[in-house]
Parts: sequence; structure tokens; C-alpha cells
Amino acid sequence: MVHLLSLLQEPAGEAQAFTPFSINTGMIFWTLIVFGILVAILWRWGWPALLKSVEEREQRIARQLTDAEKANAEAARLLEQHKQALDKARAEAQDILASAKSVAQKEREQLLTKTREEQEALLERARREIGAEKEKAILELRREAVDLSIAAASKLVESNLDSDANRRLVLDYLTTIGQRH
Repeated sequence: MVHLLSLLQEPAGEAQAFTPFSINTGMIFWTLIVFGILVAILWRWGWPALLKSVEEREQRIARQLTDAEKANAEAARLLEQHKQALDKARAEAQDILASAKSVAQKEREQLLTKTREEQEALLERARREIGAEKEKAILELRREAVDLSIAAASKLVESNLDSDANRRLVLDYLTTIGQRH
């Protein structure tokens, strides 16, 4: 230190020229003093604030990572629920489709059965009507045959004809019956 003080007290007359490699001890001394004060101030107030902000940032990042993991887990859970709901909806749609096909098949069978029954009833009614008409026609033919027989008999009775006349009369009668039918 003595050496430093002696350098500081050099006479002003002996001023040396300043070069980049020259050492100015006064400047070094004051630079060290200012650096020490600056380090002390930063150590006292700057460093704790810097550490506090770094720790807060670490905590914020950790919270964000935790929140992101929770959100990811929630998204995965919701995706799984969505898949399950979609699978359930597909299964319900298949059940509804199968049920609709079954109902349609039963309905088709019922309609076919009903149509067959109506067809059978219609055929039976037609048969009955045909039978009734046939009976009416037979009765009408019998009535006409009786009328014609009575007419032929009355003509036969009115005229006592020989067997040739009788034969002709029957042939005429048969011809008239043939013409009517």
C-alpha cells in the first residue's frame, strides 16, 4: 500500500504519457472500490430479488406443467368418454335397425297372412255366389223343362197323333231347349 500511495503522490511535473499498457493505480483503486460497493448493493438487494423472480418463474412453470398434465388427462378422459358414447350410440343404432327389420318382417308376414285370408274369403264368397247362381240356373232350367214338358204334354194330349208326330214333337222340344242354352 505504501507503494500505491507513493505512486499517487508523484509530482505533477513528471507526467508520463498514457499508453494502453500503462497502469494507473488511482483508477484501479477507485474501480475496485466502486465494484465492491456495487457487489455489496447487488448482494443485499439485487440478488434476493433476482432469486425470488427466478423461483416464482420456476413455480409458475411447474404449475403450468401440472395444469397441462391435468388438462391432458382430462382431454384423454373426455376422449374416452366420447368414444364410449359413440360406441354406445352405434350399438343402439344397430339395435334399432335390427328391431326395425324384425318389426318390418313381422308386419310383412301379417300383411301376407291377412291378404291370403282376404283372398281365401273372396274366393269362398265367389264360390258360394257361383254355387248359388248355378242352383238358380238349374232351378230355372228345371222350371223351363217342366213348363216345356207341360206344354209338350198338353199339345200331345190335345192332339192324338201317331208315333211319328210324337217323335217330331220331342225333337222340336229338344231343339228349343238347345236354342235356349
